[in-house]
Amino acid sequence: MNLLRKLLFPFAIIYGFITSLRNYLYDKGILKSYSFDIPIITVGNLSVGGTGKTPQIEYLIRLLSPNYKVATLSRGYKRKSEGFILADAASNAEIIGDEPFQYFKKFPNIQVAVDVDRRNGIEQLLNQKSRPEIILLDDAFQHRKVRAGLYILLTSYDDLFYDDFMLPTGNLREGRIGARRANIIIVTKCPPNITESEQKTIRENLIRFFSHNDNKREIFFSNIDYDDKVYNNENSLAVSDIKLAQKIVLAGIAKPKPFFDFLKADKDEIMTFPDHHHYNESEILAIKSRAIDKIIVSTEKDFVRLDAKILKKQLYYLPIKSKFVSNQKTFDQIILNYVGTCSRNR
Repeated sequence: MNLLRKLLFPFAIIYGFITSLRNYLYDKGILKSYSFDIPIITVGNLSVGGTGKTPQIEYLIRLLSPNYKVATLSRGYKRKSEGFILADAASNAEIIGDEPFQYFKKFPNIQVAVDVDRRNGIEQLLNQKSRPEIILLDDAFQHRKVRAGLYILLTSYDDLFYDDFMLPTGNLREGRIGARRANIIIVTKCPPNITESEQKTIRENLIRFFSHNDNKREIFFSNIDYDDKVYNNENSLAVSDIKLAQKIVLAGIAKPKPFFDFLKADKDEIMTFPDHHHYNESEILAIKSRAIDKIIVSTEKDFVRLDAKILKKQLYYLPIKSKFVSNQKTFDQIILNYVGTCSRNR
């Protein structure tokens, strides 16, 4: 924790009080939450950024979309538009945000919508001619105005919420007790060789925040699984080959170090930008000037922001997936049981 964050500790106390009061008002019904007669799954976190929400949403899409009409609803962070928007052929990352646009491009069989007001967004989706059967709320754990049927809380292995503190001293959006709203907790971005003993220690630390008579929460561990190829709209290359080639490796995400570590070679040039960054003309020119006769490999989120701005034969992206360390079938069954039961009881 740097000195400035320590000096901001009084503001963290104030912020923690405000968020705790807000949650108390929702818990007591003084502020109203709205429910809907459709399975709604919320994926979110207690901390800001970098917990792997996007690959987890994509995991749920792959699990559910073969048998259900799925819609995702995000706020569309840093988009240059307002209100409810349902993605269509005219959409791009600036209109709906990079993550929703990524879902839209990868999963053409689902509906992708954005709205800061999740209640309004759900109502708008349910009024569509093709009404979804399941809605996945992306990054909405603190959006108490909607009461989801299932809450999935993500916490990153290298930044576990129980070791963190409130903003601006730490990275927490709300107090750690907020974890009690979760039905499922996933410790994301674990090392592939995480031991059973380490998982047990983390699980015991997580359980401390739950009441003793609460045995309904499930805890899972996952890591990032990188594809063995990089792609663009016209071609693909083997990762084993591009690791040996001199290249530009580029990322504008919250925690890019694992991405860089996986791809970079000694002579590669690394370019780092802020999370959800929209690239301006001067930055595009700087990237192009450094990448003469080299390929550029970016994250998938950056690709949807840079596509059509960089030479198509030069720019590639590396897909990632969420992969469970163990008990994947158990997780899948919990999700499918919830959706099936909720659908039958409508």
